[in-house]
Amino acid sequence: MTADLDIAGPSGVAGQPVRHVPVLLAPVLAAMAAAPGEVIVDGTFGAGGYTRALLAAGARVIGIDRDPDAIAGGQPLVAEARGALRLVPGRFADLERHLEGLGVEAVDGVVLDLGVSSMQLDEADRGFSFMRDGPLDMRMEQAGPSAADVVNTLPAKDLTRIIGLLGEEKRAGQVARAIEARRKEEPFTRTGDLAALIEKVVGRSPKKMHIHPATRTFQALRIYVNGELHQAAEVLAAAERVLRPGGRLVVVSFHSLEDRIVKKFFADRSRTTAGGSRHMPEQDVPPPTFELVVKGGQEPDEAETEANPRARSARLRAGRRTAAPARPLDIHAIGVPHLAAYRGLGG
Repeated sequence: MTADLDIAGPSGVAGQPVRHVPVLLAPVLAAMAAAPGEVIVDGTFGAGGYTRALLAAGARVIGIDRDPDAIAGGQPLVAEARGALRLVPGRFADLERHLEGLGVEAVDGVVLDLGVSSMQLDEADRGFSFMRDGPLDMRMEQAGPSAADVVNTLPAKDLTRIIGLLGEEKRAGQVARAIEARRKEEPFTRTGDLAALIEKVVGRSPKKMHIHPATRTFQALRIYVNGELHQAAEVLAAAERVLRPGGRLVVVSFHSLEDRIVKKFFADRSRTTAGGSRHMPEQDVPPPTFELVVKGGQEPDEAETEANPRARSARLRAGRRTAAPARPLDIHAIGVPHLAAYRGLGG
C-alpha cells in the first residue's frame, strides 16, 4: 500500500524523485539490507516504491504484480533500470513458477506489501472503495468473478461466514440476509448501492462516526474475491523455498488477519523448542528455517502516520533464511479460514 505523497523521496535509477512513497520504506530497506548485485523479488510491485529504492541500493529486482495496470505503469522504470529490473505479471503465490520462467533458481530477498494498493483504492472504476461510487468489482487482476458476482449469487450462509470471518463484522448474518433479500428485486452492480444497504442494516456508531458501516463488509469481499489470505500464506511458503541461506523475507501487512498469518508463519519457522506443557512427552522440533530479523511487528512512527493515515495499521515482520530445508506448510494452521469456494475463490 503506497502513500499518495507528491514528495521527493529516494532517487530512482535515473535520478527521478519518487512520487509514491511506500509504507515503512526505511525499516523495510534496513531489514532487507540489500547489497549491490543481489537479486531481490518485489512481490507486490504496485507503483514501484520499494523497487526504486532497492535499485538505488544496487540490487537487481524482479517485480511481480497481478494488476495489469501496475505492470503497464512500471514500464518506464524498466527502461530506466537498463536491465536491472524485470516485471512479471501474475500472482506472487506463483513465485516459483515466475522465477523458473526467468531461469532463476534462488534469490537473496523477497519483499511483500500485502493488501490493496492506494492506486486501486483511489480509482472508482476498480470498485474497491465505497467512498467513490463505481462498479462493484474489486478484482486486482481485472479478470474472474467480481464482488458483484459474489454478493448476487452466494447463499446467505456463505456470505455470513465470509463477512464474519474476513471482515470481522458482528452483524454479518443481518447484512447477508439483507443482501439476499434485496438482490431478489434487483442485483447489486454499484459500490454505492451496496454501501447504502449495509449502512441501513448496521447503522453508524456514535463513538465511531468516522468509520463507515460498510468498511468491514467491503474488506471481507475484497479479501475473498482476490483470495488474499490464501495468496499470502502460499507466498510465504514459496519464499521459504526460493530464498538462499542468508536471504531475507520482509513482509508489511495492513490488517489483523494478514498480520496473524505472517506472525504465525515466522513463529513456527523460527521455533527452536517444542514448547507446550512440561507434562507432555518431548517432541522433535524441525530445525528453524528463519531467524527473526525484526522481533515483534514494527509499526510506523508518528511522522509517517501523520503524513499518510493509511499507514496506521501497517506492521512489518522479517526473517533471515537459514540453511535448513524448507518444510510443507498447512495454510489453515497459520490462520487461513475454510470458506465456501466460488469458481476458485475462497476454499
